[in-house]
Amino acid sequence: MTKVVYHVVEHDGGWAYRVADVFSETFATADEARLAALQAAREQTRPGDAEWIEYQDEAGAWHVEQEAGNDRPQTEVES
Repeated sequence: MTKVVYHVVEHDGGWAYRVADVFSETFATADEARLAALQAAREQTRPGDAEWIEYQDEAGAWHVEQEAGNDRPQTEVES
């Protein structure tokens, strides 16, 4: 199972959460950023409907496949 970690960090004069190398919007406080990260993490684990998805891999090739909607990652929020 995939694990996604949300890190609460200082960013752009405030606080944000970061997943891999992507930052959220900036929040005034670390608590606000943590609450937003918790909400995002919770939503990411919620199962969805089966859908067709299209994505581009690192080599630039496009792929189309069906996502069952129940293969959700494990999430964690770290301050």
